[in-house]
Amino acid sequence: MSGLPICVTCGVQYAGPRENCPICDDERQYVGWGGQRWTSLAELRLSGHRPMIAEEGTGVIGVGSDPATAIGQRALLVRTPAGNVLWDMVTHLDDNTIKEITELGGIDAIAISHPHFYGSMVEWAHAFDAPVYIHAADREWVARPDESVVFWEGDTLEIREGLTLVNAGVHFDGGQVMHWRDGEDGRGALFSGDILQVVQDRRWVSFMYSYPNLIPERPRTVRRALSLLEPYPFDRVYGGWWKRVVHTDGAEAVRRSADRYLAFALDDTPPR
Repeated sequence: MSGLPICVTCGVQYAGPRENCPICDDERQYVGWGGQRWTSLAELRLSGHRPMIAEEGTGVIGVGSDPATAIGQRALLVRTPAGNVLWDMVTHLDDNTIKEITELGGIDAIAISHPHFYGSMVEWAHAFDAPVYIHAADREWVARPDESVVFWEGDTLEIREGLTLVNAGVHFDGGQVMHWRDGEDGRGALFSGDILQVVQDRRWVSFMYSYPNLIPERPRTVRRALSLLEPYPFDRVYGGWWKRVVHTDGAEAVRRSADRYLAFALDDTPPR
């Protein structure tokens, strides 16, 4: 496995040695309190990391590692008749992971919500001969340029039949979510990463420019995201971490959550 440097804090792999991680230097993330630290896929393998693969929903398989890397997110393998799409990304990849994913039908395409989840995306792309779809507005954050990375522009892109990327623009300008038209027995599913963050009360989501530094997202950005999602019905919302799922009435949960968020952001809440 590759010895290329991986930032311990965000889990993103770089093309070669460097002193800093620009993704963690940005105000939406942070440098670990012990300073900038690096690892590699080879080191993760030697330290005992192993795949963690488990069902998260109908046709949706969670993909992570044990122990978890970086900020602990898991990816999701969305299995459809039009092909398997890996939504979001994790850092760890080894032969056992490749074997288990291959037995599930492999990966035909990869799409990642935002730079904090880029992980070792090029390694995954090469392992499965799959393109990685990133919105062009986030081009500057790609830490390991590669021909497997496909930059797209505009508001929406259908990458497989019934699987559509939407540039919601929350958290990062290129922040994207994925809508699965046929998910949940035709009721639709939305894969949101933390572009729309499924919160601890899983009936709700929220919207932030920076989660670790508690910087709220701009109201105009939230409104734009809602407008772009309006044509897409969905019953379930899959967030970025294990079991962070809005299980029913997902589109209404997003609308209700946005109304609450905007009321507080604009100081338009009733007295308590």
